[in-house]
Amino acid sequence: MSRLPRLRSSPDPPVPSITTTLGFSMSMSTLGHKRKAEDDLDAEALDQPRKLPAIGNGTTARPLAASRSALNRPTTTTGPVAKQLSGPQRLTRPEPPKLSTSAPRRTTRATSAPPKQLGSSTGPIRPPGRVISGSRVASGSGLPTKEFRDLQNQVASIESTQLANAEKLAQTMDAERAKVAELEANHRALSLELANAKSLELDKRRELVSASDEIEKLRMKHAKEIMELEMEVKSKAREARELADELRLAKSDLERERDNASNLKATLSHQSTSYITLNAQINALQAQKAATQMQLDAVMTTSSDTTLELETAHRRILDLEQDARESEMVRRKLHNMVQELKGNIRVFCRVRPVLTSDLSPSSSFICSPTPDDEEKGREADMSFPDKRDHKEIVVSSSSSSAMGSERKEIYNFGFDRVFAPESTQAEVFEEISLLAQSCVDGYNVCIFAYGQTGSGKSFTMEGGSTEATTGMIPRAVSQVFKAADDLKSKGWEYKMDGQFLEIYNETINDLLGKGEFDKKKHEIKHDKSGTRVTDVNVMPLPSPASVTSLLRVANSRRTVAATLMNERSSRSHSVFTLRISGTNTHTGESCEGSLNLVDLAGSERLNSSGAAGDKDRLKETQNINKSLSALGDVIAALGEKGERGEKHIPYRNSKLTYLLQNSLSGNSKTLMILNLSPLAAHLNESLCSLRFATKVNNTMIGTAKKQIRGSS
Repeated sequence: MSRLPRLRSSPDPPVPSITTTLGFSMSMSTLGHKRKAEDDLDAEALDQPRKLPAIGNGTTARPLAASRSALNRPTTTTGPVAKQLSGPQRLTRPEPPKLSTSAPRRTTRATSAPPKQLGSSTGPIRPPGRVISGSRVASGSGLPTKEFRDLQNQVASIESTQLANAEKLAQTMDAERAKVAELEANHRALSLELANAKSLELDKRRELVSASDEIEKLRMKHAKEIMELEMEVKSKAREARELADELRLAKSDLERERDNASNLKATLSHQSTSYITLNAQINALQAQKAATQMQLDAVMTTSSDTTLELETAHRRILDLEQDARESEMVRRKLHNMVQELKGNIRVFCRVRPVLTSDLSPSSSFICSPTPDDEEKGREADMSFPDKRDHKEIVVSSSSSSAMGSERKEIYNFGFDRVFAPESTQAEVFEEISLLAQSCVDGYNVCIFAYGQTGSGKSFTMEGGSTEATTGMIPRAVSQVFKAADDLKSKGWEYKMDGQFLEIYNETINDLLGKGEFDKKKHEIKHDKSGTRVTDVNVMPLPSPASVTSLLRVANSRRTVAATLMNERSSRSHSVFTLRISGTNTHTGESCEGSLNLVDLAGSERLNSSGAAGDKDRLKETQNINKSLSALGDVIAALGEKGERGEKHIPYRNSKLTYLLQNSLSGNSKTLMILNLSPLAAHLNESLCSLRFATKVNNTMIGTAKKQIRGSS
């Protein structure tokens, strides 16, 4: 006998939602198969026909008991089904309806057997309200009439009760059918929802699989990185002590990578929202691309305009460079004119300051001190009245006449520039720096220091050990290099060579040579290319620093000796020659110039030097005075030549004048620096030097010529 499917009285535990995170358990598959089997059993039970319970004959009418199949539930749905129909449906199994407890529970199972009749066991049931005649009853049954009526009334009430029960049953059946139809609709809706949930679950599983694959790739990549790091650590195990700090850094990097991997796993679930952001960015980039294209078109237009402007500017630069070269030629001409206006032979006078060694007499002289030693530290009366142009020096001297009266004389001397004792090396060089520029321009330049021993000639020309006391020779060479570098932009390239000679006892010695002196005979040659000395070392000078080392070598080989005037006196004339040759790559023009820096020996007289008792010192002093006298004769002859015309110039009377012939013959720009001692004991020698310098300052030797050749 069939019956309606009974629902489980105990509700199943809620199934986890599919929309939860990707970390749910894989037991969902097993639970899904179980739910599917139960749903199939319920569907088969709903498809079977229901049988109504038979109405008993001898039982009283009572309401139907609640069916365990939950088909007689009220039509009003509550609980999970109502929530699934009214709002968003959860993918959970609906709870079974609760059985009604209001009706009494039947203990006997209903059957479909027909009810028993109260009368005869055979015969149809009469409809209610039908009255049986009394004669027929009385004759058939033999019962009393009253009992028969009671029985007849009872039968009628039973029939009416059965009709009422049948009608109520029909209503109940209609309600049950409506409930069945509603449950079937709910079942179909739940099946459709289940199918959708399964498809959504499959999609999520696919996403989970792809995410798992990506995570696995990241894990493999991370494992590969870890393997590489481990291999690197193994390969560098020998350097573990030196690389301990780097190992700790590598470990910290590894932990950071692990943190990054975990962060990537955490942010992987949020990548779905980035799709919308990327679309918005793509739209923005497309708009930006359109704007950039417009800007590119504008830039291309501007670029074409800029190209035209650059071509115009390039042509303008070429014109300006040509103008600069022409201006450089004009500058050289004007610079030469300025130097000519100042005079071909210019004379500067410099008074050295009083030194600590001048305050007390020295006991290291060769000869015995003279009675004037007690006044050696007294300064001479020198003044400099020209405070604006610094071109005048006044020397005062006092002497006793034969009658015992004191006679005071004042001497005024004027030169191109006078430097007081407090003047520095930089101030002196500032006045002669333009001559270095003339050397670069292709002129011969000669600067020589003249004065008695101890007046500061060597200090002026060679300088001291500090940068502030650097002499004229290194400063002039540095100025020449600076001027040559400035002219590189105008196409000039220069080559510089240097030589250092000494004239001792009318013999030329090479201070840069190797070995002892006087083993080679050096001769002076004059030709169209200039003055040259045979068999001397000419050193290339790539930088000003090379001049310093050259001066150090030359000073170690120069001839010096002690005299009454100075404990270490230069007993020879030193001549430093810097030859410059330049070529202009733009115009093809070339020029050659030379810079002669001469440190003359002491100009004191024989009795002042105390060399009369020493044969060697006597010969040295005689040769020095002879060469200086020849220098004075040459300058005097040059002055007379300018006034009277042609006149013989005695250059060959001395090796010094013959070596400086091109520098003194009007083909050069010449400067003499007169050095004076500030002491009163040297006043007579100072006056002699001042008179000689005045004679030189009044000499005109003509116009210097530029040693330049045109393009070939």
